[in-house]
Order: sequence, then C-alpha cells, then structure tokens
Amino acid sequence: MRLIEAVYAGEATKTANYMEVLLVPLKAFPPTIYARDDTIQQPFWPRANQTLWATALFSELTGGERILRRQDVRNEGSDSHEAEPAISYQLARTFADRLPDFYVACDPMMIQAPQMLQFNAALANELGLHFEKSDSDRLARVFAGQDMMPGAYPVAQAYAGHQFGGFVPQLGDGRALLLGEVIDRDGNRRDIALKGSGPTPFSRGGDGKAAVAPVLREYLIGEAMHALGIPTTRALGAVSTGEVVMRMQPLPGAILTRVAASHLRVGTFEYFASRRRYDDVRDLAEYVIERHYPELADEDHRFLMLLQAVADRQAQLVAKWMSVGFIHGVMNTDNMTISGETIDYGPCAFMEAYDSAAVFSSIDVHGRYAYCNQPKIARWNLARFAETILPLMHYDEPQQAVEAATEVVDGFVSTYERLWLSGVRSKLGLSPETNTAADDTLARDWLELLQRNAVDYTLAFRRLADAADGKPETLESLFPSADVIRSWLGRWQSRLTQQPASQIAVNMRAVNPIYIPRNHLVEEALEAASNQNNMTLFERLLQVVTRPFEERTGDEDYAEPASRKFTACYKTFCGT
Repeated sequence: MRLIEAVYAGEATKTANYMEVLLVPLKAFPPTIYARDDTIQQPFWPRANQTLWATALFSELTGGERILRRQDVRNEGSDSHEAEPAISYQLARTFADRLPDFYVACDPMMIQAPQMLQFNAALANELGLHFEKSDSDRLARVFAGQDMMPGAYPVAQAYAGHQFGGFVPQLGDGRALLLGEVIDRDGNRRDIALKGSGPTPFSRGGDGKAAVAPVLREYLIGEAMHALGIPTTRALGAVSTGEVVMRMQPLPGAILTRVAASHLRVGTFEYFASRRRYDDVRDLAEYVIERHYPELADEDHRFLMLLQAVADRQAQLVAKWMSVGFIHGVMNTDNMTISGETIDYGPCAFMEAYDSAAVFSSIDVHGRYAYCNQPKIARWNLARFAETILPLMHYDEPQQAVEAATEVVDGFVSTYERLWLSGVRSKLGLSPETNTAADDTLARDWLELLQRNAVDYTLAFRRLADAADGKPETLESLFPSADVIRSWLGRWQSRLTQQPASQIAVNMRAVNPIYIPRNHLVEEALEAASNQNNMTLFERLLQVVTRPFEERTGDEDYAEPASRKFTACYKTFCGT
C-alpha cells in the first residue's frame, strides 16, 4: 500500500510538489487544521487566555524578546548552589543551543516544601551523577526544580501530534521541562527533564501539574520495562509537592524527574513540517542523526536512511512490547520517540488473560490502540514521520522520494514480523539454528489456545518451561483440562526434538518473566501512596518487578493474576 494513499483522500502520489503531498486533507480531520503561518486557529484555542499564551509562545519562537527567568538571575548573580559539595556535575544543553526555535524557556513552579517519594540511586550512578552527600531535603528541592542542577536551562519543547488519528498542530510540553543533558558512563547523551513542574506556554489552559499516583505509575512501569530489557525512559526521582492537584477529585501533587535518550518525537517533526518550516525540519533531522544515528552523518541519502533507522528501532520496540503483553494505550505520534524508547506511561497496562483485542485505556473507546493494533499503529505513525522529511530527500522528482519512503514504511511490516517471530521462538524454547517454516503456525496456534481459554499470558509461557522440564502439571492447571492442550503440546515437543535438549527450560525462564506489574497490585500500591502517604507497597512491588525472571519463595502472590471480577471492569487513565 502506498505511503500517502493509506491515509489521505485523493491520490497524493501524483501531486506535483512536496507541499501538496504533505497538505492533502486527512479523511479523519478537516483541512483547516493546517496553520499556513505561525498563528493558531481558533478551534484549538477556545479560551481567551489560551490565545494569549499562543501569542506569547510564537513571539518567543520567532525571535521575540525572551523573558528574564529565575534561573537567569541565579546563574548570573549567584554561585551559592554551585558551591554546594553535594552535586558535582554539569548539565549540557545541546538541544537548547542547536535548536533555539524548538522551545520556550520557562521556569518550574515555586514549591514550598517538596518531599522525596523515591530516588533511583542505581540510575544516578549509571548517569555519573553524584548525589551521595545530599540529604533528603536537598534531593527533594533538586528533583522539584527548586534548586537547579548545575548548568540546567529549563525549556518547554514544541511539538505537534496526531492524537487518535486527528492532527493537532500544537501540543508541546504542557507540564514538562527539559533541564539539560548528561553523558552517562557508557558515553551516551541522555536528557534529564521534569514532569508535573507547572504550567508552560504549551499548557493550553491546564495547570501543568501531576498527581502522586500517575508519577509513581510512570516510575514503576518504566523500571519494570527496563528490567525486562525493553528500551524505555526511566525515572531518576519522584517528589511530592505538598500541594493539592484538582482532577476529578483533589489529589496530592508530585513531580517526576525523567531520563531519556532524548525527548524528540515524531510530533516534533510534525510541528515544523505542518508550518512549512523546512529549514527547521532539516536542522532537527541533522541533530537527530548526530545524536542518535551518527553512522548516517556522511551518507548522501541520510534522511531516507534516517527513516529506515527509526523504522527498525520501532519494529524492535513494538516486537518487545508484544512479547511481554504490554499495551501502551496512547500511541499518538507525540508519544513515539525518534530514539526508539517507550515514553509516556499514562493509560498503559500489562495484559493478563490473553486477548489480542485487549484495551484498558478509558479514552480508547474504539480500540485504536488495542494490543493487536500496536504494530499497525507504529507503521501509521512512521508514515506521518516520513511525510515530514520527504522534502529533505535528495531526488530529482518528489515522486521518487515518495516511492522510496513508501518502500521503507511498507517494509516495517516484514521487519516487525521477523522480529516478533524471533522473540516468540525464544519464548517457546525453539532454537533459532533449527527454525522451521512451521514455527509461525505453532506459535499462533499457541496464542489461539490461550485466547480461547482465557489463560494468563505471562504464566502460560512461564509454565511452559516446566513442561520442557518434563513437568507439564503446572501448565495444565491453567487450562480447563489437560486434554485442551495435549495435541499442541505433542507438536511442540516434537519440534523440540529437532534441537539439543540441554538448557531448554533454563533458556525459556531467562526470557519469560514470572513477575510483571500486575494491574491490581499496581493500583493497590498507588492508592496506598496517594491516599495514605504509605510507600511500603510501592517499594515492595518495585523490588519484585525489577527482578522479573528470578522466581522467589515468598513472592508467589506477585505472580498471580487479578480476579476475573477486577479485570472485567479495569480501566486505566491518562493521569493528566
């Protein structure tokens, strides 16, 4: 299927120039969404104060006078914070320096008495950040943005995005601030950002704050994903603000400090492409290549190769999601990173009873981001990314660029399928050296068995390792009867005889977790932390899910799925 034809009305591939290709109206959204200059159209800014924010924002982005900020005063007039021995590093700011039109400088909100909820000492060590002499109060002020890290320059990043298929030309960091970057112990550049640190010019009338439960959810799920070997943003710290955040009810406020390979998204490209600012798109693409794909820097067709590299990383990422039953819940283009990391754990969840159509997000009423749709949506998002960089590709005719990009986007499907099958082979204990053409059918028949009998996805794969050890009883207990799986087990065991028998079960347990963030346990931990100021359940669950492959006596309850009654009505929320 052609790149443009997949989404746009009309045959866009026959248009005469790039701008017609990019600006053909979407079927799902009226064409008036496209800003023809740097103005925001009224349908997206219904409140007067939002229009004022927008005016101030675009003054900033187009060279207007920058407002003097608290941090400017601190940096220029005082060295009291730098004199503190507790923090001995310096943040870099390549994003802010290299891409001055891509953000608005903005300070975190003032907080009187922040308190530490959780500190990720292992991640701090990995980043080479030295907090060991800092007491809890000092750490809380740092992670609340009250005492700035040395070299910090807080900025709210600009980006657009397709949300549930409809394009929104301006989103941006409405409650987040990028502080700067560090080079970790492996030599990788990584962002440090605050989330929930107060309003920015991108807040669109929101308060820019976050509550304790969503902050801790992101902390917990991010660390669990990291332990599972899945590329992800991670939490360096979480603090309570001592303030009340009004949502459906009053909630205790919190701020997360998030670490990422970068916070650049498909939506970052869309922001400038939709405004026809292709010099900015080029600057962004060059920066992305330098930061994430330096091997492409000297290539003539580096922008097409960038599309391919991003597609490959997304295929790897989504294949890993699918392998552990993870459902992101809101795969908008502003939530797809160019680096290939999982970002924004809002309405996410781990599937329990296997259901290919599983949806937990309360706002995904049509199942657009259901478990089975995640590969398709990743491809759809890649098509949107491709559209933004088409004018950068060095071809004599626009049509050639479209065809080349279409080939890359369509190729995502086969890349994903290959990676998924490789992953499921490992989960089934099948050696890649002895793979057969029937492995795909064997794997899909297994999943059909799980779905038909509503069997827990995680436990089924884990107990299959017991069957490889000659003890099928624990696996059979998950099904209505042993007869249900006898035929499939026979086929599977026959396949295993085609490879060396040693270490099959051991290898299976190394890739099939016994512990995931079970939804009912996550909710219990977050409720205790939010409503009772009790972090005990959270800290215990965090310990368990960050060692997901090692089955331990005493942790049996953490491996058990929720009751059918709980699961039947369970919904997740964005946490905004």
